Amino acid sequence: MTYKELDFLFPFLVLTYGALMTFVLNSKWLMRLANEKFPPEMVQQMNMHRTLGLISLVVGALWSLQNLWHTGSFP
Repeated sequence: MTYKELDFLFPFLVLTYGALMTFVLNSKWLMRLANEKFPPEMVQQMNMHRTLGLISLVVGALWSLQNLWHTGSFP
């Protein structure tokens, strides 16, 4: 894998992290399951990542669109 390929894929990884964290932390069923199964410290740590997940979602989406636009893969 070259640096150019890695540079193209990284924004999609940021977008994926943001989407997953935002989905999990806003799903009532998954959070209820986490509260039942995980230790309280882990649930608190997950909740502290709520802002990071939202920022990653927005920045990753914009960054991915920019990469697609500049490579010509997006009309």
